[in-house]
Amino acid sequence: MKRRIHGNVEDGSVIFQRIWYSLFQITAAGLYVGLMGGRAYHRERVPRRGGLLVVSNHQSYLDPILAAISIYRPFNPMARATLFRVGPFGWLIRSLYAFPVKLGRADVGAMKEALRRLRAGRIVLVFPEGTRTRDGSIGKLQAGIIVMAQRAGVPVLPMVIDGAYECWPRGRLLPTLGPVRVIYGEPVGAEQVQEAPVEETIEEVRRRMMALQAEVRQKKAECILRI
Repeated sequence: MKRRIHGNVEDGSVIFQRIWYSLFQITAAGLYVGLMGGRAYHRERVPRRGGLLVVSNHQSYLDPILAAISIYRPFNPMARATLFRVGPFGWLIRSLYAFPVKLGRADVGAMKEALRRLRAGRIVLVFPEGTRTRDGSIGKLQAGIIVMAQRAGVPVLPMVIDGAYECWPRGRLLPTLGPVRVIYGEPVGAEQVQEAPVEETIEEVRRRMMALQAEVRQKKAECILRI
């Protein structure tokens, strides 16, 4: 099979990578539902085509998988550069469309790669808190992601993962099992992203994420009451 470059990956054809991603996704989805009681809400809010910047809170190492597991379109996660140096794991996440970003400073290369993928009509996933939460709450979001969306001319879709912090908090070596929920918000349209001030947009995204977190926790409480 002729080798082709797809993003930052060069390990076979684009079709082979897409099949590999789908197989991984199906397997992970089975584990998510079967072992973690996983549920995803409002999946229809994710556009079926076109570039999209997905903004998520960050609760655990599982988040890149949890964010994308219920959506048929591949997510392209922006992940910490040091993870790509861990032998087979680095190959694995790169084969699942992840690309590296250097934390603690402006990474021009990561920005260019994100813009390239967004302009090519892909979904780029970012965790703008910069690090995993220490208490399960949603922290301050880095406003630079809005500049990226403005330059690419794409909408911004907030989403929330809830329950992963309890399963795998900072400092714990291995995860435990427990209910995890994912919920997708309404996108902030590309025109609004372009026209509104950056700080105003990032605050709107965080406000929507807080509302999503409250909604998904209410759904979880109602589910427990029914049991």
